[in-house]
Amino acid sequence: MTTERLRHLLTLDGLGGDRLDALLDTAEALHPNALGGTALRHVLAGRTVCNLFFENSTRTRSSFQLAAQRLGADVLNFDISASSVKKGESALDTLRTLEAMGIDAFVVRHAENGAVAALAAGAKPTTSLLNAGDGRSAHPTQGLLDMLTIRQRKGRDFGGLSVLVVGDVLHSRVARSDLHALRQLGCRDIRVCGPASLLPGSNITAGCTVGQNLDAMVEGADVVMMLRLQRERMEEGLVPSLDQYFREYGLTPARLARAKPDAIVMHPGPMNRGVEIADAVADGPQSVILDQVANGVAVRMAVLKHLLGG
Repeated sequence: MTTERLRHLLTLDGLGGDRLDALLDTAEALHPNALGGTALRHVLAGRTVCNLFFENSTRTRSSFQLAAQRLGADVLNFDISASSVKKGESALDTLRTLEAMGIDAFVVRHAENGAVAALAAGAKPTTSLLNAGDGRSAHPTQGLLDMLTIRQRKGRDFGGLSVLVVGDVLHSRVARSDLHALRQLGCRDIRVCGPASLLPGSNITAGCTVGQNLDAMVEGADVVMMLRLQRERMEEGLVPSLDQYFREYGLTPARLARAKPDAIVMHPGPMNRGVEIADAVADGPQSVILDQVANGVAVRMAVLKHLLGG
């Protein structure tokens, strides 16, 4: 198993199964302290983490803030709307200005593909960057928390699992990170389902079974991962209507009954009820959606601990 310290976490692609397992093991160990308490406040005491979000995201930003605070770091939530970025300052100049104030790590969310990697390339050697979602590229901590949730319910051996990803895979950075992680953890039956207009090319779905018939694709699945459909996809003409999308790709109790009896249902949130998922499924006994939210704090604690060497 690799023991070399991570400097940045930009993507899960190429990280390797051993490294992924190490991060997940750390998250499991930290989990009892993720939802409260002060027992771990010494781990990152004296360190400063900046949430640098060029794109809004309430749950991701809040989760990172809580994770850093649980480990005792000082947290700066940088308000882009009131910053010099609005006056034309580049993202890299903003990062370098904050670096000069003693920031140790930046949690960055950005609408452009590759934006976080570009910032990492320009950062000081002692600075760590963590990708909190960039364009369609990656959302590595969401991928990690999804894998932790699966592991908690299905065990460490991903090799025998059938995992189905449903929805707008084309535009989803979450799906990309999940697919990267599933492959490296040894999952041999990865299924991708959605309308043709929302399916990516074979470079993204390599090694996956791809289809457009959800009733057929969900058959015998152990894990069903639903993706959020942004309503602008209908305005762009990529889906005819939200009602039709739900009829063809919404997860209903009848469709879920085709999966294995102990199948789990996941969703990265925020959910569009009645579009991607029925209320009875979202709130039902097979849903682990709130577990995903809780696991997000533990995973982000683990990543910060690995990045900052605590």
